[in-house]
Amino acid sequence: MTIAATVRRWRQQPWWPWAQRLVIGGFFVFVASLLVIQARTIEWGEVFSAMRGYPMPVLALAAALAAASHVIYSGFDLIGRHYTGHRLKAPTVMGITFVSYAFNLNLGTVVGAVAMRVRLYSRLGLDAAMITRIVGISMLTNWLGYFLLAGLAFAWWPLALPPDWHVGIGVLRAVGIALVGVALAYLGLCAMSVRREWSVRGHQIALPSLRVALVQLALSCANWAMMGATMFVLLQGKVAYPMVLGVLLIGAVAGLLSRVPAGLGVLEAVFVALLGARLPDTALIAAVLLYRAVYYWLPLVVAALLYLAMEAGARKLAVTDAAPSSQSSRV
Repeated sequence: MTIAATVRRWRQQPWWPWAQRLVIGGFFVFVASLLVIQARTIEWGEVFSAMRGYPMPVLALAAALAAASHVIYSGFDLIGRHYTGHRLKAPTVMGITFVSYAFNLNLGTVVGAVAMRVRLYSRLGLDAAMITRIVGISMLTNWLGYFLLAGLAFAWWPLALPPDWHVGIGVLRAVGIALVGVALAYLGLCAMSVRREWSVRGHQIALPSLRVALVQLALSCANWAMMGATMFVLLQGKVAYPMVLGVLLIGAVAGLLSRVPAGLGVLEAVFVALLGARLPDTALIAAVLLYRAVYYWLPLVVAALLYLAMEAGARKLAVTDAAPSSQSSRV
């Protein structure tokens, strides 16, 4: 029996879902324990003092770069609009994408990227199949740029990883080259593939044109680059930009794999582990916390208010649409 057949057989067993939850829960507890242990070694008074000492122009520039990143990401679903052919207005689409992204950053993919889009798009008349395609193309756009930028950063500017990570520069370069290869392979597939459609679990997947793929790559790279620039500004130029971007890209995946909401504590731990030899821990943690403030928490406040406005608008539209029908039924 092959390994794949064995895994399929396991998945059919009644104990499989519980085993999955146990493994995921155990990993979460392990990561949380490490974060708590590390947090107890930090001089939080010095961290908050460093945060209070930041110049206002630096904070303003970081906030502007973070806002630019969110605007760029809000364009991802416009690609989905072109891809699916729905006719919602561009500002509406960008608003939904912004709300979904802000909730995704703080509460996770299931709540933000999926549930928020399903809720808001379905109330505007889009069906489940179309929403699935929009979510899929948006996620693909996001990771396409990640693969290219992370690949370039790992291959050309490899970081000196801690010895206990057991990953050498050679391995990191190999991973970088592989990531660049994946991004280029996608572009090549969009440009030259004869077959343009596939059916996966009942969903029809159409391959976009090369032009659309290039727009995906450009927007995603711009978004990740802006995120790196935000962190670079908050580190006040004390670490080279390619290195800051590389650490941020590693931290993004580490936070995703940890399953900790918003990667809370994980990003801080990655920056301390990889840049601790260059800057004091307190300075690094202060910079990451301010990054969270301008990139995660402030946009979440704005997104929550916008979401409430969208819900109120949808209710008014529903009442307006229902009124004529109720009147006609009395005629």
